[in-house]
Amino acid sequence: MGAPLRCFWSLVAASLATIPAALSLAASPPNILLMVSDDQGYGDLGVINSTIQTPSLDRLAGEGVRLTNFYVAWPACTPSRASLLTGRYPQRNGISDMIRNEAPDFGYRYPAAEYEVTFERVGGMDEREVILPAALAPSGFVSGIYGKWDLGSLKRFLPTSRGFQDFFGFVNTGIDYYTHERYGVPSMFRNGSPTAEGKGRYCTELFRDEALRFLREEAGKRPFFLYVPFNAPHNSSSLDPKIRTTVQAPKEYRDRYPAVATEFQVQKKARYGDGKVEVVTPAARRRDYCAAVTCMDAAIGDLLKELDRKGLTENTIVIFLSDNGGSGGADNSPLRGHKSQTWEGGIRVPCLVRWPGGGIPAGAVNAGFLSSLEIFPSLLKATGTPFPSGVVLDGLDWWDCLRGKTPSPRQEMFWKRRDQLGARVGDWKWVEMRDGGSGLFDLASDPGEKEDLSQKRPEDLKRVKARFDAWTAAMENAEPRGPFRDF
Repeated sequence: MGAPLRCFWSLVAASLATIPAALSLAASPPNILLMVSDDQGYGDLGVINSTIQTPSLDRLAGEGVRLTNFYVAWPACTPSRASLLTGRYPQRNGISDMIRNEAPDFGYRYPAAEYEVTFERVGGMDEREVILPAALAPSGFVSGIYGKWDLGSLKRFLPTSRGFQDFFGFVNTGIDYYTHERYGVPSMFRNGSPTAEGKGRYCTELFRDEALRFLREEAGKRPFFLYVPFNAPHNSSSLDPKIRTTVQAPKEYRDRYPAVATEFQVQKKARYGDGKVEVVTPAARRRDYCAAVTCMDAAIGDLLKELDRKGLTENTIVIFLSDNGGSGGADNSPLRGHKSQTWEGGIRVPCLVRWPGGGIPAGAVNAGFLSSLEIFPSLLKATGTPFPSGVVLDGLDWWDCLRGKTPSPRQEMFWKRRDQLGARVGDWKWVEMRDGGSGLFDLASDPGEKEDLSQKRPEDLKRVKARFDAWTAAMENAEPRGPFRDF
């Protein structure tokens, strides 16, 4: 055989040898890393705010797309996180309010036997709901969760009963970052059992370590869904007013921010403590909040570096968002309001998405009207996973919008937190708050909701409220789910 012919067949053989690997890569769905912060302000990203240090989140923004018109489905944690994992409005999936006890807000510490029969202990997401790890299972995903679960603490409600293969974290809405107790009640679990592992260590770093372990053990073997719902920078859930009025953070991160003149002040109208208690000052609260965010950011950086080390960055979808608007020491500017409200500051949150192999442009800023409801169906679409049979989803496929190819498919969204209401239809936003604040706002020109146009644009107000009424009727007619619906 002549040299040219030998060269030709060598090239053919080399090409054929690469085909199985190429087919394997093409057939492999993208991995998923979904990270959630807790009560982070709309303006609290270093890329847009030089007063806070978030180099890892800034890296994500530079390597992916930053969404500026992104909403969650409820202005506080439990229903927001339930909607994230189901792609369904809180009023449809059943988690239409918080699963928490109110007595600790007034200084009450539950005895263990009493806590066992409280709603915070026995409430949970309806077992008929399909959440992301269960939906992804047919595509061969292994799923782990490390951090804040918040959707029920009885065994039938725990993550490992809902599709996750591995869980380490706490089961309710907040804890002390070091004792891992919620107002004196131990709250950490390993899979299906309570645990005191790691007690005394800062929980953000514990969750990072568990997530890194998962990546080292599972990543590269089969597609993975890694869910890291941080509790930072949520205020600490301690009965000590000096702790609960701020967020705990390691000293090394607090020292990265300017010192404050006064750490504590006396609050004269407190719910407990003889009516006068010592609490942190606003300046100290802001410093602590920023430190907790920066510590969380460092944990995120370690996870991104592990993806780099394993060569998985290209084929891993990374999503970061806050579960609701900021509170405490957060900065929601230029938005009005905060956590627990249906003003923009309670429901519009930071969101970053990176997927180099999926055509997401690096360094893009996208102003499309999008929401956390989009994440469930979009991840199923990206992974080629069939949608669960018989499940009505409220989310939409966002990929072409994120790639800059089309406008957002979302045209409207609605919120209801008890008697606090909100609706966005196009650029028109209607708000009705129980404190009397209400109005119609043009978000295209007034994202801070400063000018009420109700009197000037009565027909637009009527149209938006009519869409809200139609949505309310649809939610009431949906197949009922526990624990709040009467059926």
